[in-house]
Amino acid sequence: MIKHFENIRGNEDSKERICSFFASDYHFEMTALPYVEREIKNNGNVVILTENDLNSSIRKVLSRTNLDEEEKEKIYNIDWSNNNENKLKNIKQELDKNSNVTVFIKGGEDYICKMDSSIQKLENLKIVHCYSIDEIGSNVSNVAKNYDVVLSTMGKAKM
Repeated sequence: MIKHFENIRGNEDSKERICSFFASDYHFEMTALPYVEREIKNNGNVVILTENDLNSSIRKVLSRTNLDEEEKEKIYNIDWSNNNENKLKNIKQELDKNSNVTVFIKGGEDYICKMDSSIQKLENLKIVHCYSIDEIGSNVSNVAKNYDVVLSTMGKAKM
């Protein structure tokens, strides 16, 4: 069970609460990639808040997809590093421009809570909480019950 779930911001009542679970960086990227691609095609901005640098693993994942080079470059140009301070500033700037912003928060529960609290006062964000299976273990179903949608490699599953 999520220890700090009450501290995790839900999207406004009219929006979906979305989560995902990952076993490795590659698994996270493969799960997130179709959703990221769709958001970019819909002129949205995507921000990846992550505990660890994902630049090399996303490059490897993208090299093995059938996306055209332009799409791959747009996806790679998202900042996949763990430079969260700059990313938080960029989120605020994009929202000031009335842009659509989707934020993936990937990491352990404490990290998700910390990053979520950094953006909880911002409105009109789409947030995807991405939990490490290693940390939550057998509580996946209990965590998933707190969300409307779970992203997986098969797409979006309604809860």
